[in-house]
Amino acid sequence: MPSAAQGSTRLRFDGWIAGVGTTSGTRLVLGHWPRSPFGPFSDVMLERADGHRLLLAPTRRTAEFVAGTYAFDEVRVVPVRVHVGGNRWTVDAAPVLGLSLTVGRRGPLGLLLRAVPGALAARTFWTALADPVARVLLGVRTRGTAGGGRREWYAARDLHRITAATAVHEGRDLGLLTEVEPPVRFGFGSTPRRPCLVRVTTTVSLPDRPSIP
Repeated sequence: MPSAAQGSTRLRFDGWIAGVGTTSGTRLVLGHWPRSPFGPFSDVMLERADGHRLLLAPTRRTAEFVAGTYAFDEVRVVPVRVHVGGNRWTVDAAPVLGLSLTVGRRGPLGLLLRAVPGALAARTFWTALADPVARVLLGVRTRGTAGGGRREWYAARDLHRITAATAVHEGRDLGLLTEVEPPVRFGFGSTPRRPCLVRVTTTVSLPDRPSIP
């Protein structure tokens, strides 16, 4: 829920982020948000081998918010449906994208993240403390600046490896699962190099507009 804090409004998103690479060179990042200020929604960020960055979002409102936080060359408003059945995640963003992920077991890092109480893990000061560790262990940042004068914090609360993936983009098979390399360029952070599914609470701070006398 939004909350005012010293000249800014903070929005909190609770859900999952999955990042995968493919042998075609295309890298994909799925955001699945059961709880957000916009209600439940999912979006996909895709970067092709040639560097073209595409956002798929289900409504104009969510597309405008995500595009105002991250950088894209193209934005499309299409239904993004996520189905979770056991260890299989299926994403339908027809007619643009179909994606299927097989999620592996939780490893030692996932166990460690789950041991941190949720109320503490979601606090921005804890995210700042975790940033140096995340850079060393995962090669990612947990805090930084975003578009439009916004700031963002990622609080990871669980982690599973992704063991298999298939993706079809506009009728083209993107190939086999591989590392997210090179890193995606949507914002200050990327996803871990090794494909994974991360439970995360994301906080976005929006600067308040100055009042007009």
